[in-house]
Amino acid sequence: MLEQIVARKRRELEETKRIRPLGQLLDSLPESPVIPLSGALDGGGLNIIAEIKYHSPSRGEFSCRLSPCSLAEAYLENGAAALSILTESHFFNGSLDYLEEVRRDQDDAVLLRKDFIVDPYQVPESRAAGASAFLLIAAILDRARLRELIELGASHSLEPLVEVHTARELDVALESGARLIGVNNRDLTTFEVDLQTSFDLARRVEGEPGLVLVSESGLKERSPLLELRAAGFRGFL
Repeated sequence: MLEQIVARKRRELEETKRIRPLGQLLDSLPESPVIPLSGALDGGGLNIIAEIKYHSPSRGEFSCRLSPCSLAEAYLENGAAALSILTESHFFNGSLDYLEEVRRDQDDAVLLRKDFIVDPYQVPESRAAGASAFLLIAAILDRARLRELIELGASHSLEPLVEVHTARELDVALESGARLIGVNNRDLTTFEVDLQTSFDLARRVEGEPGLVLVSESGLKERSPLLELRAAGFRGFL
């Protein structure tokens, strides 16, 4: 499934670049400063990154049909530290338009673009759409491309949340310069969820300065979040 998603994304990007060339995209970048995602996770609470998502390959269509702006407002009013917005259209029924709509409605919110980012074009594209940060999935990127995208994000004042699931992916992420690390408790090949993944990988970087850890997926109750926070996690997606 992961290979299918990435292959389709690459094909879609060819058409996107044709319609909106890179030079045109760069001319549209906003000048307003970006609120960093890591800064939004500085609070002493559980720092929830609430997700705007309507469909997934594993669970199908979700029952919630509130608009992205209505969901964003509800999440923020109830204490969300940041918002994650799915922008992949074919497999997750997301849209870059959702990100743009929420940015217009919530100009001071911290917004994470969640997509399958594999090409440098998608970094300024994220900035132009109003993202504060963007997701990088270590499982679909080689070491050189991961480092390139992390550095490109910095040049556009965007923080990459680098998602890992294994010890090897974590090592590659750190060697590539990642400081904001998302540990996905869901195996992207089997879709099985195990919170122990977060605890195991947190122990590998215990005491390492300058890292911000975010636990992702399978977070349904307060008590595991408290345990994860004690293990070093500052945010929960």
